[in-house]
Amino acid sequence: VATVANGNWQFWVDRGGTFTDVVALRPDGTKATAKLLSENPEHYEDAAAEAIRRMIPTGAIIDAVKMGTTVATNALLERRGTPTVLVVTKGFQDALRIGYQNRPEIFKLNIKKPEPIYDQVIEAHERLSATGDVIQPLDENGVEMSLRGCFDAGLRSAAICLVHGYRYPDHEKSIAAIARQIGFTQISVSHEVEPLIKFVSRAETTLVDAYLTPVLDRYIKGLRNELISISKPRRLLFMQSNG
Repeated sequence: VATVANGNWQFWVDRGGTFTDVVALRPDGTKATAKLLSENPEHYEDAAAEAIRRMIPTGAIIDAVKMGTTVATNALLERRGTPTVLVVTKGFQDALRIGYQNRPEIFKLNIKKPEPIYDQVIEAHERLSATGDVIQPLDENGVEMSLRGCFDAGLRSAAICLVHGYRYPDHEKSIAAIARQIGFTQISVSHEVEPLIKFVSRAETTLVDAYLTPVLDRYIKGLRNELISISKPRRLLFMQSNG
């Protein structure tokens, strides 16, 4: 049960793809609600901030804004993420296209697989054994040349996933350092995002992280700026998929 926090306002926000619903707890303990279109650029920048602006009086203090949002989910479904380059061990360029060869409809002859969300793939000349021994040293010059080509083409997000990188991340760290030096602003590495053994699922998760993190960062930054213009909340909290 929600309680009044120091006599200040509290807000709970459900920001969906179509509508944004807001529940407010006033300082006197009563509740208020609002519902706005999530996208209405002719009238406001952000639906959650606009709803809060309409609900509170001038000079009111906001204790907390707690939000759940499908901004990232919608960007993934609608393919509106950040253009991303995927860096993998040489020989694994098509691993995500092949996947696990699941056949949900085993008798279907005309199978149309969804297009991958990465824009380009770089095959890094490197290989570590399952015990961490260097089978092929990392060709840093080759990786740098390929990453610079992607950067010059306008890509700013990189996902890095190498075979056995979840356990022996030295080569992933080296590639990340090269990407950072070139100027990539979003760098996701598999040993940090999902340090698990299976290459395909690890690469997919790392790729999605690189593809969507800038989208979420932009949204959160914009929302925070909008809220500050109204009344800076003491806490801005987001619900995660793990609760």
